[in-house]
Amino acid sequence: QVQLVESGGGLVQAGGSLRLACAASGRTFSSYYGMGWFRQAPGKEREFVAAISGSGINTNYADSVKGRFTISRDKAKNTVYLQMNSLKPEDTAVYYCGADYSGLATVERYKYDYWGQGTQVTVSS
Repeated sequence: QVQLVESGGGLVQAGGSLRLACAASGRTFSSYYGMGWFRQAPGKEREFVAAISGSGINTNYADSVKGRFTISRDKAKNTVYLQMNSLKPEDTAVYYCGADYSGLATVERYKYDYWGQGTQVTVSS
């Protein structure tokens, strides 16, 4: 089994920054898992935000966050980060971390094998 725990959410003003962290653990977790961030706003579907391959070399971003968000990983700590800058009110959502056994920087939500419980990000105008 794999456990994912997100942290770092909170309330921030528009234009501000936050850094989310996702700590992975579990007997079957490997640092070669691809990792991704998704978000879900009230009344909306969970949508892709960013992903990073197991090697850390490949990344993918949603168009809405390109140039503002950066995904990275620390393999020694089994932790993935999402640095969010220039935040907008439309970034308000619960942010979820996912792990994909394939090791790819996967965009499709259904391909993820494990999920965390989420962390709330609220951006005020």
